[in-house]
Amino acid sequence: MRILFVHPNYRSGGAEIAGTWPPAWVAYLTGPLRRAGFDDIHFIDAMTEGVSDDDLAARMAALQPDIVGTTAITPSIYAAERVLEIAALTVPHAVRVLGGVHATFMYKQVLIEAPHIDVIVRGEGENIAVELFTAIAQGRWPQDRAAIAGLAWREGDQVIASKAAETIKDMDSLKPDWDILDWKRYTYIPLGTRVAIPNLARGCPFTCSFCSQWKFWRDYRVRDPKLVVDEIQELHEKHGVGFFILADEEPTINRKKFIEFCQELIDRGLPDKVKWGINTRVTDIYRDKELLGFYRSAGLVHVSLGTEAAAQMRLDLFNKETKVEENKTAIRLLREADIFVEAQFIVGLENETAETLEESWRMAWDWQPDLANWSMYTPWPFTPLFEELKDKVEVHDFSKYNFVTPIMKPAAMERGELLDRVMANYRRFYMRKALFHYPWRGTGFRRRYLLGCLYAFLRAGFRRTFYDLGKAGYWGPQTAKSVDFHFDEKRVGVEQAASDWETAADRAARASERRAAVRAQMKERARDRIELSEAPKGE
Repeated sequence: MRILFVHPNYRSGGAEIAGTWPPAWVAYLTGPLRRAGFDDIHFIDAMTEGVSDDDLAARMAALQPDIVGTTAITPSIYAAERVLEIAALTVPHAVRVLGGVHATFMYKQVLIEAPHIDVIVRGEGENIAVELFTAIAQGRWPQDRAAIAGLAWREGDQVIASKAAETIKDMDSLKPDWDILDWKRYTYIPLGTRVAIPNLARGCPFTCSFCSQWKFWRDYRVRDPKLVVDEIQELHEKHGVGFFILADEEPTINRKKFIEFCQELIDRGLPDKVKWGINTRVTDIYRDKELLGFYRSAGLVHVSLGTEAAAQMRLDLFNKETKVEENKTAIRLLREADIFVEAQFIVGLENETAETLEESWRMAWDWQPDLANWSMYTPWPFTPLFEELKDKVEVHDFSKYNFVTPIMKPAAMERGELLDRVMANYRRFYMRKALFHYPWRGTGFRRRYLLGCLYAFLRAGFRRTFYDLGKAGYWGPQTAKSVDFHFDEKRVGVEQAASDWETAADRAARASERRAAVRAQMKERARDRIELSEAPKGE
């Protein structure tokens, strides 16, 4: 049986300005499928290769696969739907499969708007894919689909979902097939080297209101650090990878495992050959301030900090559980450890003003991170914050939910003005860095890395790909009022679909509610006993 996976051709002008990122999802799916006996597997990275619809159709026709699978985050959902529409027109006998975070939660809407999709895989796909593809290979599709947990499909006019599948408990069973990728295509521009995105852990115990990842993975689990370093060593020695970013939402959560991971890298002499970066929380930097030098010796050179907001009010809204004053200290600690630090700011909520954007600029310059990034608030339609703000969400064109397009319209400004002021923050920050910091601060690796980051920004700016500026028609302050984000206004909002989805945080909240109810009941009974004992005799 021939399997074809396709990464949809979607670009936003956001993270991809730093390089061409390998789609790790296909490696993590292909690994268990090969171990289950599926060896005729093909992959087309339509995004990195820039494959047109006609070329994709031609390649599908030449391959004649029995299964076509793709994935989607929210902004790439329409591109993924188009992949499977092309499959329906080109290889109609193939079973068409969609996975990913958006389809997991919004499966009802997706199956209604894209009837050419045969089945959706909900949640972690490794185990589900093996069971589903085995049923197809054995001729048990579609009659046995209801017996496979983690699926959704159409039956006539009805959308049906089987029960949610269990999360993968044995994380060490994750053995990705990195050979499926054409590694010469994937480059991290700041260092001019091949880049990978391996996984140390899945999930997050925190419940930031704007984030979908803790909801998708449902509970927090960690792999054996030695096995992950085995992968990294193979990626370097076999595929020439010189830089990697851990895909984890926050790899430092499990301090013991993270230390083991760093020590294993050091013991194998990898830090001289491979550098790496992570995303993490300010609180973990505080916790590990005595270990930051050790982390740097393990090859950690880039930390993206979720500072998120310049105002404490917003941090509280996002449920970040951090304080504004902690951000500056965390950035200083990282820079003192010779670790490049990138500060992340979320902008574009309803209460955004020219003054709050100016405040975020002043704070970024005062904190002095090496890099700064202003991301437009993007209300994933399956997050707690979206539920709070959904009455104010006017745009339901998911292709624009990409962190660079202003989905929310602030009450005090137009979207074009918001974009213009965010660009002004970028211009001021990086112009000053380019003139007074990057060329003169440090030597050797530090200088080369910062100039490489600057080159990536300038390259994207020259090509008008940064923040999708070319498509929006933004050329500076003079065009702020004429910017066109090309929203598809025919798209309408829908209710959240995944009512059967339960996370570890949900279970903990229910347990807390039960404990509170029991305590209240016990107090009430105690009061009743006291009142009874104090009542006059004979009453």
